[in-house]
Amino acid sequence: MNGVIWLASYPKSGNTWMRLLLSAFSDKGERLDINEMSERGGIASARAPFDFRMMIDSGLLTHDEVERLRPRLHEAIAQDWKQEENDERGNLPVRFTKTHDAYTLTSDGVPVLGGAKGASGAIVIVRDPRGVAPSLANHVHISIEEAIAMMVNPKAAFCQNVNAQPLQLRQKLPGWSGHIATWLDQTDIPVHIVRYEDMKRDAAAVLKGVLDFAGIASDEDERQRAVALTDFSSLQDQERTAGFGEWRDRTGAGGVFFRRGEAESWKNELTPEQAARVVTAHADMMRRLGYETAPE
Repeated sequence: MNGVIWLASYPKSGNTWMRLLLSAFSDKGERLDINEMSERGGIASARAPFDFRMMIDSGLLTHDEVERLRPRLHEAIAQDWKQEENDERGNLPVRFTKTHDAYTLTSDGVPVLGGAKGASGAIVIVRDPRGVAPSLANHVHISIEEAIAMMVNPKAAFCQNVNAQPLQLRQKLPGWSGHIATWLDQTDIPVHIVRYEDMKRDAAAVLKGVLDFAGIASDEDERQRAVALTDFSSLQDQERTAGFGEWRDRTGAGGVFFRRGEAESWKNELTPEQAARVVTAHADMMRRLGYETAPE
């Protein structure tokens, strides 16, 4: 592939871990610094690139007005990337860009992320919603009950407060199931699904699938080195020692980003009733993704 590939996910599904794996693979070094990811394609909702490229202060616009302009932004970034010389692109031939945006349309009926003009494909990273709930609660400083409610709210979004100007633009999050469905059901660009639980089970194999999808050659030693450099305990140690700039800069609050990193920690964090409610709300999508929906 050539151009941009979205790393798309509902929040707290493993997006940052995937970016770190790709960075470790790209660097081909013996150490990974979580605050110096080399293959940083940025995040699609970042406010600064919008203001710079569109030559307008996004703070003067409504959320809907910004969204009507975003397709042009993503098309321009993708086009610029394709025209750059290989030696200016870093170590990977594609630009992996993080996004938590659902795959939605503007009021004009145009994909917010630019459709096929904005990217060549998408890696859709998913996680068992029972695992997402406690991690999301920690991430946005709400209770687990509130997180479960947010995960079924079709109008939920990040950065939609009109009384402040965060560093990111609004990102629509129409529920866990709804968010994933927007990506799987669109037909503009091809997608490759990655499950967080499979990353925990065999990260090297998952990384190979991602690289193959992107058309990037790799060998087993390179993939295993990347996995070793992104061992979760090592990421936690780095955050404790030096902090994680993306997390600190975004929230300005305390807490940790690399919290537990376990595939089934929800079994100790959710009550049976909470887990059952999550499954009831998302059973169809869970089955579509191969998750077990029978009671524990």
